[in-house]
Amino acid sequence: MQSINRFLYGPTPEERLDAATTKARATVKQLAEKGDVKSARILAKEVVRSSKQKDRLSVSKARLGSIGTQLTQQLAMLKVTGSLQKSTDIMKLSNSLIRLPQIAQSMREMSMEMTKAGIMEEMLEDMLDMEEDEAISEEADAEVDKVLFELTNGKLGQAGMVGTELPDKLADEEAERTMEQYRQQLDGLLSS
Repeated sequence: MQSINRFLYGPTPEERLDAATTKARATVKQLAEKGDVKSARILAKEVVRSSKQKDRLSVSKARLGSIGTQLTQQLAMLKVTGSLQKSTDIMKLSNSLIRLPQIAQSMREMSMEMTKAGIMEEMLEDMLDMEEDEAISEEADAEVDKVLFELTNGKLGQAGMVGTELPDKLADEEAERTMEQYRQQLDGLLSS
């Protein structure tokens, strides 16, 4: 990019100043070698002035860069301020449209319905788990009987089955109590 700028616009002011300073130093050396001290002094003062001028240009360039950065920052802050103002206006409008007590009531009702649905689902899962456990234990008993029959060459089958189950009366009472609890819970949920 710099080479294109040099081609179009020529050397930059800093480059021109550097070239002039280099020429002036060479001329001071030549005058000093010739013995023209007065001209050499005048030209040396000009070299010092040009180096001071170069320093001033660098400081000015840095200040302008700093000012440009500050302006960019202020523009960005202005844009952010405008966006925040618009957001505040939108929030005010949305708050005026929303009726908080009605939303809170709807949320409470929804929470109650979800709680009822969760308890009902839990009850159904418990019932299904009990039925699955009974089916699995029956299958396991049948498999155990089959393996024992094969291992004892059919002699275990002649001995008969040993009852491991509770009497039917106790099992029926327990199932009835469980069902009554579930009915009460379900009635309580439906009534509230």
